[in-house]
Amino acid sequence: MNADGRKILITGGAGSFGRAVTASLLDQGGIEEIRILSRDEAKHDQMRHELADPRLRFYVGDVRDYTAVERAVRDVDYVFHAAALKQVPSCEFFPMEAVRTNIIGSENVIRASDAAAVSSVVCLSTDKAVYPVNAMGMSKAMMEKVALSFGLNNRYSQTTVSCVRYGNVMYSRGSVIPLFIQQIKSGRNITVTNPDMTRFMMSLADSVSLVDFAWKNASQGDLFIRKAAACSVSTLAQAVINLFKADVGIDIIGPRHGEKLSESLASHEELARADDMGEYFRIHADARDLNYSLYVEQGDQARLTFDDYDSSHAAVQMSVEDVERLLLTLPEVRAELEALGTEFRKGV
Repeated sequence: MNADGRKILITGGAGSFGRAVTASLLDQGGIEEIRILSRDEAKHDQMRHELADPRLRFYVGDVRDYTAVERAVRDVDYVFHAAALKQVPSCEFFPMEAVRTNIIGSENVIRASDAAAVSSVVCLSTDKAVYPVNAMGMSKAMMEKVALSFGLNNRYSQTTVSCVRYGNVMYSRGSVIPLFIQQIKSGRNITVTNPDMTRFMMSLADSVSLVDFAWKNASQGDLFIRKAAACSVSTLAQAVINLFKADVGIDIIGPRHGEKLSESLASHEELARADDMGEYFRIHADARDLNYSLYVEQGDQARLTFDDYDSSHAAVQMSVEDVERLLLTLPEVRAELEALGTEFRKGV
């Protein structure tokens, strides 16, 4: 990222993505200030000691509170909006909490950024927003609508609002990989909900690159996805067992609340208006206005020529060996292996 002399706000910046993008920005130099807005003062303190950089400033606050967001966004050039409730089961039990954080909180971030004349806002979404069946996915789908409608209703705003959509970010908060490793360390079998369930796999470094790409290339209302390979949950579990040379089995426990058999990073309707940019898709906002003849009398034949970008059939399916190689790119996995004295080869 080229942000020399700029101020950046990261909402939810004490989480896994926020920490990764903060470290990346600080390493590149030239940043005047990075602000972290989150409710977790304990993680603030941990980041403050780990990164020990005077360019970091911490704001205790909640995106649900417009005043807290307004205070944090003053004089900021760019906003990366990562604050969210993202655990599928907890959002199923407390859906209004997902509404307050993922929808209303996102509107607060966008409104405050517009009022402060922020140059660019990038909102982080999820593949669960495509054909959502659970409260978390529904709230993220609505977040995307709130973000993308901003451009339709504010064409002359100085603030560009865009979204990025992720698959599963490996070893982030909520990832099953730390759970699998903990089960192995405890000598227990690995538990999977459905062995045939497929998910896109993306590293934290890939997620940072996606935000970087969106920030540099976004026009008003754009949505970006990074092309990703996928694998079944049973393939992922076996890869972890192999890497740790563990003598454990795999127990099937049945789906959790709100789980889907596969996920889509983009629908066929979205791909019909997308630009293929190599490693990424740029999906343009549907710029039609409320002239209903465009919706009722006119169709879009191009939409018939695309399939969904789905983890079960549209993505590259990784083998166990492929997943092992991908897992070894994660510093957290390598650290766990080294702590256990497990030998591994860099080129596996």
